[in-house]
Amino acid sequence: MKRLHKLFWLLCMILLAACSRQLPKPLHAIDVGWQHPHAGFQLTDATGKARSLADFSDKVVVLFFGYTHCPEVCPTTLADLAQAMRMLGPDANKVQVLFVTLDPERDTPQVLAKFVPYFDPSFIGLYGDAQATAQAAKSFGVNYQKHFDKNGSYTLDHSDGTYLIGTGGQPIWMSRYGQRVDLLVQDIRRLIAAGH
Repeated sequence: MKRLHKLFWLLCMILLAACSRQLPKPLHAIDVGWQHPHAGFQLTDATGKARSLADFSDKVVVLFFGYTHCPEVCPTTLADLAQAMRMLGPDANKVQVLFVTLDPERDTPQVLAKFVPYFDPSFIGLYGDAQATAQAAKSFGVNYQKHFDKNGSYTLDHSDGTYLIGTGGQPIWMSRYGQRVDLLVQDIRRLIAAGH
């Protein structure tokens, strides 16, 4: 009976230690996980495969919402993320960059298949119908709105942060647009270290 009693207390201590394990804190990004406790998506990649955040649970996910007709923010961010992957060296294999289009009307699978891997072959472009896009954006607190010109063409105003998501979906950090790439890499490495 004493042995069982000791085993019980040992198990309690192990569980308490596991529960009190602290998630890493960002060095330069902002911790936004508390704002988005149920962040996620149900979208499709350019090959037609259904994707969710859980598909990448063994990697650090770098997630960016944008659109391929974006004149500045989106291509600049994707170029910065490609540079970050080069700076990570072998650790880049532990990271998955995802680009979620906010413009599924124009960003067809064919367009995404050309545009997104142009920056890095490992990058994956995701799309959904209007409802799935809105749900994914809302779960991360991303705002976007169409602005039409006289000719009926449009641009999108949208939130421009990049989300850094630890293995297993936590923590969720946001790196602001224009963050120096070396500082972004420091936060990504922090998440890699926490997950392995």
